[in-house]
Amino acid sequence: MMTTHMLSDTAVLTGRSLRHILRSPDTIITTVITPIALMLLFVYVLGGAINTGSDESYINYMLPGILLITVASGIAYTAYRLFLDLQGGIFERFQSMPIARSSVLWGTC
Repeated sequence: MMTTHMLSDTAVLTGRSLRHILRSPDTIITTVITPIALMLLFVYVLGGAINTGSDESYINYMLPGILLITVASGIAYTAYRLFLDLQGGIFERFQSMPIARSSVLWGTC
């Protein structure tokens, strides 16, 4: 019973977070388009200029770095949203509501 409440609370708070993202085009650009643009830039524009020293493709060297940048960007955005929610007083409102405590964090991610 408690797991069902936690999942439904998380779903509601995830919807809230997604509405924030959709209303902020700069967030979409930063978190989605920037890693793709960096990958295209480094592989197709600068990829031929860098010698990897082996027969492996240059993309094998770039992909882990781009993935780390993407993960770091997602973590930074989550921390920023949590900070704004904390400053806005929404956590105090959530504490007075009968919702699962963990759903607040899971819904923000």
